[in-house]
Amino acid sequence: MNYKIDIKNKIALVTGANRGIGKEIVESFLKHGAAKVYAAVRTIESATPLVNAYGDRVVPIQIDLEQPDTIKTAAETASDVEVVVNNAGVLRTATPLAEDAIDALTFEMETNVFGLMRMAQAFAPILKTNGGGAFVQLNSIASMKCFSDFATYSASKAAAYSITQALRELLEQQNTAVLSVHPGPIATDMGTAAGFDEIGEPASLVSEGIVTALNTGDFHLFPDTMAKMVGDAYQSYAENIVEANLMEG
Repeated sequence: MNYKIDIKNKIALVTGANRGIGKEIVESFLKHGAAKVYAAVRTIESATPLVNAYGDRVVPIQIDLEQPDTIKTAAETASDVEVVVNNAGVLRTATPLAEDAIDALTFEMETNVFGLMRMAQAFAPILKTNGGGAFVQLNSIASMKCFSDFATYSASKAAAYSITQALRELLEQQNTAVLSVHPGPIATDMGTAAGFDEIGEPASLVSEGIVTALNTGDFHLFPDTMAKMVGDAYQSYAENIVEANLMEG
């Protein structure tokens, strides 16, 4: 079942909210009428520009996905949250043959996968208490197509996408919508690190796409040009395999 969520008047939390896609998500949510957004950042001061721009509609809160205690504390503070967006992630450019490949993958798994699981474990009960709401996970087209120059990142995002599929099935039981977001090259600091300087598209495509996808109850979002190409090719598999209940026979 697809649950449709209107962000208007909702209370949201966005990790990695101080820059890039995360900042755009905060701003899009506020533009579309969110009552309040918890700007989850590793360093509280980094959210000051958002507070200056939007006043008390933005509440800075500390979350470091590598530090479970910060997630637990944030969940206690943001007990009124209705929409959680796990946007924060890390990238290291490493091929499987690089000397630092295992270190890179370990680093990326800690944040991109274990961080996701910690966020879901902490906030799923809160979303249930507050009526269901939505859990949004920023994955990537790299979760579906491995790019050799940053293969370890692709592997971590493939694992995160797998966990997101499980969350969709589990959280459906508490009326919580789950959205898996798969951007392609986006013009952010991370995009620059991945070599997307010339082809990166605006982060607003992602943030506005999330608002629309929550409204329509979609599970997958492919927001930009390259992502849409992947999504078009993936659509049949997604509908007939990923989003289907194969256990029903």
